[in-house]
Amino acid sequence: MKKDWTKYQAFVIGPAITYAMILFMEYIDLIRVPSGAWISNTLGFLFYAFFISLAIHKYLAKGGALVRVGAGFGILTIVIFSIGYFTSNLQDNPLMILLMISFWLMLFYFILPEFFQKYRWLIVGLYGGSAVFFIYARLFTGSFELYESTYKVWALSLFLLPVPILLTLWFYEQWKWFRTLKAEKAKAELALLRSQVNPHFFFNTLNNLYSLVVHQSDKAPDVILKLSDMMRYTIYEGKKDRVPLKEEIEYLQRYIDLHKIRYQKEVDIKFEKPEETEATIAPLLLILPLENAFKHGVETMREGAFIHASVFEDDKKIVFRISNNFDEQTEETEKGIGLENLKKRLELLYPDQHKLEIEKEEGVFTVILELYES
Repeated sequence: MKKDWTKYQAFVIGPAITYAMILFMEYIDLIRVPSGAWISNTLGFLFYAFFISLAIHKYLAKGGALVRVGAGFGILTIVIFSIGYFTSNLQDNPLMILLMISFWLMLFYFILPEFFQKYRWLIVGLYGGSAVFFIYARLFTGSFELYESTYKVWALSLFLLPVPILLTLWFYEQWKWFRTLKAEKAKAELALLRSQVNPHFFFNTLNNLYSLVVHQSDKAPDVILKLSDMMRYTIYEGKKDRVPLKEEIEYLQRYIDLHKIRYQKEVDIKFEKPEETEATIAPLLLILPLENAFKHGVETMREGAFIHASVFEDDKKIVFRISNNFDEQTEETEKGIGLENLKKRLELLYPDQHKLEIEKEEGVFTVILELYES
């Protein structure tokens, strides 16, 4: 119960302060509340009470003392009393209007302190300019009748002008914040997806390398070199947004070469690629369907296994096609993350700029990926 009171106490204190201020200002004849207009009175009271409560709530949430909040409103009440006592007969009291503007700016500062600090000079400039024009129109244009017939509407309307400007800026700040949050979320998801690329491949290759070293095979140095290049590419190039397509193809070729060393059985592997290309691509993208072809295709076949892959450019798009056969009698006991990883990364990296087709029929699994240039 005590915890709930601490959390929502501002929304009890705010209406109490608002009601006390209204009664006090009505008592000193600074304002007059129509006795019959209960709807407008209620709506006006709720309007002021809500914003005052919100300001107190924001202030208390940041560790402000309740005494300091009360002191702030106490000072405001004293100033209102002084103005009302000495200048209550002055129509369109400039001091009263400027005080109300200051009061709303104080609430604005409490409710949105970061926004207020960022645009403080704009806010001061807008309201300062409005205040200067109002004081000039009210006090230095001649008689009150001239002010009321010619300048009053413009002078008071200028105080409303900053509202749509500041609201537009606030919505713009919220839009930027949302965009930044979305971008950070996408980066975090990409980092997680990239960390899932090839962990078991490196583990298996190290096991094979250990076997080659133990038997003092001549292939060991070549395996070490290729594995080192792949790890360098994964760690350093994998952080980039785009890499040359040529480097991604070289990465795939090293992956294929290492698998050829691993297998004792005959595997028909064909990889067609362009001799020259200037295109770029998101790193570690094409490796996912290739890894899937080895893991769920070649490794399930005792003989006659094949992987046919190709990369080419066609009409401002990159096309990657890979087919492999698999043993339909082999029951999958563990679902791979490769293709699901690929789909998620494509949604993040190539939104509305890709086409992924997956076909599975008569013991042949085919993936066709098209990436469109932006």
